Amino acid sequence: MMIRVLFLCSRNQWRSPTAESVYQNDARVEVASAGVSPSARRRVTEKLLRWADLVLVMESSHRRRLHEQFPGLAPELRIKVLDIPDDYEFMDPELIELIRASVEPLLEPLA
Repeated sequence: MMIRVLFLCSRNQWRSPTAESVYQNDARVEVASAGVSPSARRRVTEKLLRWADLVLVMESSHRRRLHEQFPGLAPELRIKVLDIPDDYEFMDPELIELIRASVEPLLEPLA
């Protein structure tokens, strides 16, 4: 059974698209990415949130914004904070390593 994972960061520019790229060919998951900011390249929607089995946000502030933007839906979501700062560019090797180290323990029990 494939798990649908939504990666979220602020502007969907570096972190969440990197995470999506890292896991796009992983047979365990189906992935998408978006941002919580109004200026995001791809902005998170209620449809995307309902699609996801697991929502992985890069910072606690992203979880807080989800609760503010989707107050009726957010409590129903399975949201985990990865604690990955906005210090990296797209596909930075250190960012990829941080993403894998944070995401793999979350996927293990689901497989």
